[in-house]
Amino acid sequence: MISTIPKKGNLLIAEPSIIGDTSFNRSIILLADHTEEGSIGFILNKPLEYTISDLIPELNAKFKVYNGGPVEQDNLYFIHKIPDLIPDSVEISLGIYWGGDFNKVAELIANNQISEKNIRFFLGYSGWETDQLMDELKTNSWVVTENIYKHEIIEKDYEFFWKEKMMEFGGNYTIWSNAPEDPSFN
Repeated sequence: MISTIPKKGNLLIAEPSIIGDTSFNRSIILLADHTEEGSIGFILNKPLEYTISDLIPELNAKFKVYNGGPVEQDNLYFIHKIPDLIPDSVEISLGIYWGGDFNKVAELIANNQISEKNIRFFLGYSGWETDQLMDELKTNSWVVTENIYKHEIIEKDYEFFWKEKMMEFGGNYTIWSNAPEDPSFN
């Protein structure tokens, strides 16, 4: 369901009109927090060339790391669906949690008690100051939708995610779903 009012746990789908924006072109963002003071989210469909062990060599694991957004890209963040195993987690919504005790996460990885189906790591996050996201919505930069995937969003295949959403929206969005990522290649 498409909405115009964002709330914590919603998805922000980049409108085709922001093609060329190096940070958000074809992005799908999970809003981890949305208040009067601002919003925070993580880009779900922009994998980086890194694994968690590339960033933290003590963690011998090949979990993918994603570009969470242009803010604080030197910091590692994570969302997950196992709050019973990770103390101090904060619920986003629908069984999805943000953060928690990273030492416990490292221990769970070392003991093979956690898999990529349970957690997703990000370098950086996407952030908006007071009214900034609402201003971007007024200029048609984003479509706000409910997260119909609930906590399974963590397992969602990123490669065709944006295209799938464009097809779901139908109408003119269907045309954009088949356009090349860089229109100059057309």
